[in-house]
Amino acid sequence: MLELLSTRLKCVGLSIACITVAVCVLLPSSFAQPHPRLIASAQESSSSSMTEAVPAEQACQTRANDTPEKLLECIQPSSLWNHLAHFQKISDEHKGSDGHGNRDTGTAGYKASVDYVAGLMRKAGYHVTVQQYQYAASEITGVPQFGTPDQSYAFTRDWLVAQLSGGGTLTASIQPGGGSGEGCFAGDFAEFVPGHIALLERGTCAYDAQVANAEKAGAAAVILFGSGNASPFQVRLTRPATIPVVSVSYTLGSELLRRYTDANPAVHLDIHMRPTSGVDYNLIAESPFGDTNHVVVVDAHLDSIYGAGMLDNASGSTTILEIALNMAKTSTHNQLRYIWFGGEEIGLFGSAYYTTNLSSAERKRIAFDIDMDVTATPNFDMWIADPAYAYNASQFPPNVVPQSKIGNQFFRDFFTSIGVVSQSSTFGNSGTDSNSFALIGIPDSGILTRQDCCKAQSEVDIWGGFLGNYEGTVPGNDGGCVDYPERWCDNLSNNDPFVFGLASKASAYVTLKLANHVFKANQP
Repeated sequence: MLELLSTRLKCVGLSIACITVAVCVLLPSSFAQPHPRLIASAQESSSSSMTEAVPAEQACQTRANDTPEKLLECIQPSSLWNHLAHFQKISDEHKGSDGHGNRDTGTAGYKASVDYVAGLMRKAGYHVTVQQYQYAASEITGVPQFGTPDQSYAFTRDWLVAQLSGGGTLTASIQPGGGSGEGCFAGDFAEFVPGHIALLERGTCAYDAQVANAEKAGAAAVILFGSGNASPFQVRLTRPATIPVVSVSYTLGSELLRRYTDANPAVHLDIHMRPTSGVDYNLIAESPFGDTNHVVVVDAHLDSIYGAGMLDNASGSTTILEIALNMAKTSTHNQLRYIWFGGEEIGLFGSAYYTTNLSSAERKRIAFDIDMDVTATPNFDMWIADPAYAYNASQFPPNVVPQSKIGNQFFRDFFTSIGVVSQSSTFGNSGTDSNSFALIGIPDSGILTRQDCCKAQSEVDIWGGFLGNYEGTVPGNDGGCVDYPERWCDNLSNNDPFVFGLASKASAYVTLKLANHVFKANQP
C-alpha cells in the first residue's frame, strides 16, 4: 500500500512534495525562504500539476473507503477547513463575560461544539452517546503577588500561575536544581534544602515530573523559566500540585538565578486558589461495523482554553471528525469508537472520567487508543505521542509500551513513505488524553505538531521553519497564542492548512490500519 502511496507524490519544485490532493509539506531542506511564501508557491505549483479529479465530499462520505488510497484522497483540505471555520463561528457566537468568544469547559460554546459534532455523527449513521460528568477544579482568586524585597513583578506580564497550582503565602530562599537544572530526575534534588523555592529551567520532561520531584524534595514552591521565552509561559499540570507553581520569562528566570549566585534574596509568593466545579460532557460515537470485542478508540479533546482554541484543539477535533465522516460506510475488522473529550485543558478530566469508569469487561474490549492533539501548527514538528517517553510511564501496566509500538510504527510508515521525518515526542503522551488510557493498560499512540515556544535549532535542522514560536507570531519568541491568557489569538489564522492536511492524512492512515489490524488478545 505504501508503495502505491509513494507513486502518487507530485514534485512541484523547491524540494516540496505533495500528496494526492495538493496537501503539501516542506521537506527539511526547503526552508530557505519564509514558510508562507513557500506555501503559496507550493499551492500554485501543485494546483497546476494535478491531473486526477478529487472525489466530491458527498461521494467520499457515502462510499466504502477501505484502502489507504481511497481514504486519503477523501481527507480534503477544503472540508477540514470548513469544519474548523464552524468551530470558530461557534466561539464567536458564544462570548464570555470578558467579551471574547470561547469553547472552554463548562461554557455554552463548549456545549454548542458538542452538539455540532453529535449532529454530524448521528446523520452519518454512528451510535452517539453524550456522557455527562461532574468536574472539580480550582481558580485564582484575588491578585497574586510575586516579588523580592526590592522588586515586585506584574502578574501576567512577568509571571503566570500554573494550571492546577497549589496556593499559599510564603517567603523563602530560592535554590536552582542540580545537574541540568531542570529537575527532571530525583537526583537533581540531592542537595536541595527543604523549605526553599525550587528554581527550575523548563525541561525536556513533563512539568508534572519537575513539580513532583520538587515536592518530594520538600520544596515550598516551584518557579519555572524557559530558555528563549520572552514572556512567561503557561504551565499546564495534569495532577494538582500541593505547592504554588509559577512560570516566568527567561529574562526574569536568569535574573533570579544571577541573584541567587550573588546574594540569594528571599522571594515572596502570595497565591490564593478556590475550588470550582461544574458539568462537562464527553461525546462518544460508535461505528456500526467491526468486532465489538476489539475496539479502536480515536480521540481528541474538544475543549479550548483562553478563547476559540482553533489550533488547540479544534484542529485535532476536526481531524478525527473528518476521518469519521469518511469512514462512516466502511466495514472494518475492529470496531471504531470516536471520542471527543472535555476537560482536557484543565486536567485531562474527561478522559480520566471515561477510563476510570469503564467496567473490567469494557476495558478489556478496547484494543488501542489513538489521540490527535494539535494537528495544524504553522512552524511545525511531526511528533508521535509514544507512551514509552511519558513522565509517568513507570505507572503504566507492563503491556502498554511494547503493545503501543504498532501504532507508533504505522505513523512512521506513513511519514517515511512521503519523505517526511517524524520523531517520538520527548514527553511521550504526557498531557494528552491517551495518557489516561495508558494508565489503565490500553496501548496508545498519537500525533502532535507542537504549540507555544520554543523551536530549537535541532528541530529547524529536521523540519525547517524558524527558531522560537511554533505558532502565533512566527518568527517570534513570545510564547505563541495557545496557552496565554488575555491574548485571544488562537483563532482560525493560527492554523496552517497544509500541515493540517498532512497530519490529518497521517491520522487517517493509522486509523484505517489499526481498524483492520488483527490484535492477538484482549487487554489484561
